[in-house]
Amino acid sequence: MTDSQKNRGICYLAGAGPGDIGLVTLKTKECVERADVILYDYLCNPEILKWARPGTECILCGKKSGTSTCTQQEINALLVEKTAAGKCVVRLKGGDPFLFGRGGEEAEALAKAGLKFEIIPGVSSAIAVPAYAGIPVTHRERASQVTIFTGHEDPLKPENRLDLDLLARQPGTKVMLMGVGRLQVISEELIKRGADPEMPMALVRWGTTDRQQTICGPLRDIARRVAEANFQPPAVAIFGEVVNLRDTLNWFESPPASEDAPK
Repeated sequence: MTDSQKNRGICYLAGAGPGDIGLVTLKTKECVERADVILYDYLCNPEILKWARPGTECILCGKKSGTSTCTQQEINALLVEKTAAGKCVVRLKGGDPFLFGRGGEEAEALAKAGLKFEIIPGVSSAIAVPAYAGIPVTHRERASQVTIFTGHEDPLKPENRLDLDLLARQPGTKVMLMGVGRLQVISEELIKRGADPEMPMALVRWGTTDRQQTICGPLRDIARRVAEANFQPPAVAIFGEVVNLRDTLNWFESPPASEDAPK
């Protein structure tokens, strides 16, 4: 392969949004339409792949709870291999590529290989999923800041990067991604460190899609309710007073009847 061939390759690290195909950006759609290779995550809406040209190589390389199609190292290697071969590569990542999507690591691998790449931000589930559940993550009277954290790490392991003491005391809204399996221990640890046991919580699964479901309860009891309902991932958890606004603002799961609504 010549240097000119290598220089023609490019990789787009593109956010595929939270699930609703209408929330995919126009720029991501344009890149999919001209891609030679698409590496896509488990949570990406498969309808997106219909925009690809006939003959486009589509590779599922996503991860789901407890399993993975490819390791992160294998994904990095594929991106480098395909881009270095002069291909137009699109790496479709659920939500936004830089928000707990490991897009930074993939960009680093491409940069280290001297390859061209671009980042296409996407609509994050951390913001969109609460909105589709009728929960504004900020509100002038209830929350002036938002903390987004991952529940993927075990809060009891010694090398845990989460500052649970700070998180328990943090005001405003908290949004947790990838933490359904650890909800019980995370809830207990937050309460132990000073979080209000009565803090309103909501978990929203398959947010922004026609499979969306929401379950609510106080911090002290939410893990039990989730377990009894067999509420499985993928789900986004929202902590804070803004959850109480769902009673008024729930527009997607059970929209109010209207005489003007289309039949």
